[in-house]
Amino acid sequence: MRYVQLKAFHYVAISGGFSLAAKALHVTQPAISDQVRKLESDYDMKLFERRGKQVSVTSDGQALLDITKRLFEIEQLAFEFLSESLSEHASTLRVVADSAHHMTRTLAQFRQEYPDVFVSIRTGNSKLVLELLDKYEADIGVLGNVPDDKKLDIVPLESTPIVAFTSKSSEFASRKFVSLKELATWPLVMREQGSRTRAKLEEQALKDGIPLEVSIEAEGREAVRQIVADGGGVGVVSDAEFVEGPELQKIPIRNKNLRMQEAIVCLRERNKNRLINRFMSLAQNIPN
Repeated sequence: MRYVQLKAFHYVAISGGFSLAAKALHVTQPAISDQVRKLESDYDMKLFERRGKQVSVTSDGQALLDITKRLFEIEQLAFEFLSESLSEHASTLRVVADSAHHMTRTLAQFRQEYPDVFVSIRTGNSKLVLELLDKYEADIGVLGNVPDDKKLDIVPLESTPIVAFTSKSSEFASRKFVSLKELATWPLVMREQGSRTRAKLEEQALKDGIPLEVSIEAEGREAVRQIVADGGGVGVVSDAEFVEGPELQKIPIRNKNLRMQEAIVCLRERNKNRLINRFMSLAQNIPN
């Protein structure tokens, strides 16, 4: 086994194709294909399923990828240690958040300390946040709950209640509050499966023996907000994430168990990374 073979395999796996891997490594596609083929041949192991130009890792390939992710993360840590001043000017911090406003103060402080570090922010539900962290495709995650996962370092943030919201022109807008039992009879507009707010609501309804049906499912918080604003039904959201507006009315839910505990997280094994470690330290000491 040679280092170049592992690197070729790793980049094909994370990029999803031989040509993309070749571009990332600044070599020719035949060179990448040859290194992967030799690796498979030497160890009599099929690492990729090939369908035309599309490739996907096999179960053996996924097992090897889990190892090479850590290998090349350690390599990056060594590089940053040996060339710290350079890396400060050429690094990227990748954040994926179910709601970015939970870490804006931390981000502002981080930018003051590292003005030359490029920060990319991607939004997605809690399931996607954890998936991208696990794949090393994100460095920092922001969640609407505190996960019970020993692989993660966690900075808990504020705890906020889940509230309902509807169009101010709807029949529900005059309500001062609503019980979960009654809310379950309203036309609910919910985010996709993987949303922690939705999961929390469904878990509590199941625990209380309340049948809960979703009338409309939409991908993303903004899509839900727009559908509700146009009179499509009633949405639910963490109170911290509710955006006041002339078209929407917030309705508190009478259930003390319906609360979201926000958190900033990273993979524990990656917390030695200088930028990740500093962001997590700031999150711990700055009120969000």
